[in-house]
Amino acid sequence: MAQRSRFGTFGIWSAAWTNAHREEGRLGPEFAAAAAELDALGFGTLWLGASPAVPYAAPVLEATRRITVATGICSIWSHPPDEVAADRAALARAYPGRFVLGLGVSHEGFVKAYARPYEAMRDYLTALDEAAEPVPAADRVLAALGPRMLALARDRSAGAHPYLVTPGYTRRAREILGAEALLAPELMVVLDGDPEKARALARQYLSLYLGLPNYTRNLRRIGFDDTDFMEGGSDRLVDALFAIGDADGVAVRAAEFLAAGADHIAIQVVSEDPEHDLPREAWRQLAAALPLDA
Repeated sequence: MAQRSRFGTFGIWSAAWTNAHREEGRLGPEFAAAAAELDALGFGTLWLGASPAVPYAAPVLEATRRITVATGICSIWSHPPDEVAADRAALARAYPGRFVLGLGVSHEGFVKAYARPYEAMRDYLTALDEAAEPVPAADRVLAALGPRMLALARDRSAGAHPYLVTPGYTRRAREILGAEALLAPELMVVLDGDPEKARALARQYLSLYLGLPNYTRNLRRIGFDDTDFMEGGSDRLVDALFAIGDADGVAVRAAEFLAAGADHIAIQVVSEDPEHDLPREAWRQLAAALPLDA
């Protein structure tokens, strides 16, 4: 649990900042205002989803005063290690201690050269170690799911940032990581009091991930099977992967992850357009319900 002070107990995971950079080439003022509000509300970390380039973090850091900003995650196939190391070093000089490099191997369907992901990540970390301005292990985390990648995260980074997982998975991951490494799972939430409407929205978002073998393999490891992956996901699967209901219900589910060994929970609000939305009212409701550190 030693990492909790840097990351805070709760963070926000969002692809909106990355997609705005990628699609518009810039961030509008609403993104700076949203980041500043998350900082003021007391969230510990803002995770930039959708494989951002490291420089995408700079305007977020500039708009905030204390919140940690992390890539969640930077794909090792899309961003050369020497470039990543140099960009991270520039952020470290400008904003000491406030940027964390989240790395992942992405998915075979997204990457033409995808092969031997464990070995590719291991070699990528070595390249970061040997860069002109090395990336310290304490300043990087891995989007680890399977046992070997979790062990690599334990041995060669600050810890793991797993996506699409449950409290039960979190407990097993903690056993592999040991007591000191960071464990920062992502948690999807749908703030809607109508369970069927909320599940429909959850399935709409989940359907993409159920076509990705990295995730379905991991879900099988923790007890789900092919029947759970049909038609956007069974009720059992949706209810296990999403916190559905009001903000107080999210707080209850978050407590399950913490009890299972998580240091930090990266909360993703799933809306009608989670790739672009800035659901600021939902973030305010969550801030009021969660025991934030600040």
